[in-house]
Amino acid sequence: MKELQNWAFAQKGIIGALVGLSVLLGTVITGQAYFLVHAVDAVFLQEKAFQAIIPLLGFLLGTMAVRVFITYMNARLGVKLAAIVKRHVRTLLLHKWTSNPIQTAIQGQSGGKVTVMMEAVDSIDSYYREYMPQVIKASIVPLIVLAAVSYTHIWSGVIMMITAPFIPLFYIIIGIKTQKKSEEQLGQLAAFSGQFLDTLQGLQTLKLFGRSARQREEIQRSSLGFREATMDILKIAFTSTLMLEFISTLSIGLIALEIGLRLVVFDSISFVSAFFVLVLAPEYYTALKELGAAFHTGRGSLGASEKIKEELQTDDHAVQWGIKEVTAQPSLALENVEFRYGDGFAVKTVNFRIEPGARVAIVGATGSGKTTLLNIVAGLFDPLAGEVLVDGQPRHQFSEASWFEQISYISQVPYLFSGTIEENILLGAVGQPTREEVEEAVRKAGLKEMIGELKQGLDTSVGEAGRGLSGGEKQRVALARAFLKKPSLVLFDEPTTGLDLKTEQILQRSIDELAETATVITVAHRLHTIQQADVIFLMKRGEVEAAGTHTELLDTSETYRLMVQGGGAQ
Repeated sequence: MKELQNWAFAQKGIIGALVGLSVLLGTVITGQAYFLVHAVDAVFLQEKAFQAIIPLLGFLLGTMAVRVFITYMNARLGVKLAAIVKRHVRTLLLHKWTSNPIQTAIQGQSGGKVTVMMEAVDSIDSYYREYMPQVIKASIVPLIVLAAVSYTHIWSGVIMMITAPFIPLFYIIIGIKTQKKSEEQLGQLAAFSGQFLDTLQGLQTLKLFGRSARQREEIQRSSLGFREATMDILKIAFTSTLMLEFISTLSIGLIALEIGLRLVVFDSISFVSAFFVLVLAPEYYTALKELGAAFHTGRGSLGASEKIKEELQTDDHAVQWGIKEVTAQPSLALENVEFRYGDGFAVKTVNFRIEPGARVAIVGATGSGKTTLLNIVAGLFDPLAGEVLVDGQPRHQFSEASWFEQISYISQVPYLFSGTIEENILLGAVGQPTREEVEEAVRKAGLKEMIGELKQGLDTSVGEAGRGLSGGEKQRVALARAFLKKPSLVLFDEPTTGLDLKTEQILQRSIDELAETATVITVAHRLHTIQQADVIFLMKRGEVEAAGTHTELLDTSETYRLMVQGGGAQ
């Protein structure tokens, strides 16, 4: 609730306008009742001519028109407030997720994040569009009406004050239940969305392993759970509406009984005063009833806000950047660097230094922390402790743009976007490369022969994620990106995994050529790649167990010798 209120009250102009309109509405309601009562009294009791009440009718119509305008403006401001806050929340979520996309990818299911971004954020709409304007209105209008009634007839005001607290009390009881059910509903929806998206992405695998029918049953069970949670909320909504009507009707009945006795039996109140109180009493309880309906909606939004709050507060180790520019061929060092995935795997107290132009290999068993270390070096993860030093200075002092201009990262499965091959090669290029420069990068990456066989050459379109290209061809497109960019630091994450011999040879030649002008860090598992490195870091359980050249490690590290004897780094 606090976050929702803070986001709302940050829009001071809109909140101020809503307060002003509520004060005006309370005054208009009182004025409307006054003109209506005196018009009726003039016609039926004082038997005045119609011309005599024309001014009263004019004022009455005027107050009604102003009331309609105020209602319209309240609704419009509520919609505007909701739109501003939702845009702000989505911006916060996008900034959080895009500031560290890898950490975002490993935390939870993609479908769950889509649900938070779309459904959860849309679910808080009603809090700002309906609940906040109604809260402001219900905090002001009933007080003005109560003051007018109490001034006219104190005992009617006393009855209003005694009966009114029953409505907020009922709000609280129903609201707590609504919030709980709303959180359950969003949880069911997030689970359903995540499971459904996972199933779509792995449909082929499920079919091959004969698990599609079982997964269909799981999706059906999840969707039914979401349906039941939704129906529970509707059940509470209907119950709350019935009870609010009952309480307000009973309260108005008590006032009418008390006024009727005083007017007819005891003759202690005038017709104008009695009629004025009876006209205003429903307005008093209507404002509270409308708050009740909005309160139910607002409490439903709390479940969504908790989901958003949970997502925003998740520790993502976001990288913070300064403004300094990175020079070409910088030195790189890690000092007491530590990193942890939640309560799981950790990289512990890593220290090493890499000189400009060096060829470095990072080796170790699967799960030893090689790729995590590479992501820290790349700047995709910010260490929880320690520093990454660039030319002897903390990396966070440099600008993000200048750092990423100096590096290329080639993973096991490089991502290609839907578009032409040339557009994918140009991704990340500095400046405006010519077609000749693109073709030269293609030649260096070993793609010239393949491009020559395509009817449209570099203008050939590929599908999303590089559909239509083999794994080796995707690797070579990524290499062409690197050759075109001419980076100072090239990072390879086990690039030869799963490649045929020809493609691996092309890749190795490209690595050799890139190493002539850049520092190359490779997470490796092939022996020939390890042997050519200037320095090899051997990772074990998140720590650098040993470092040195191939020959030095053979002499000093039993783990490395066993790894080499086994034919690779895994």
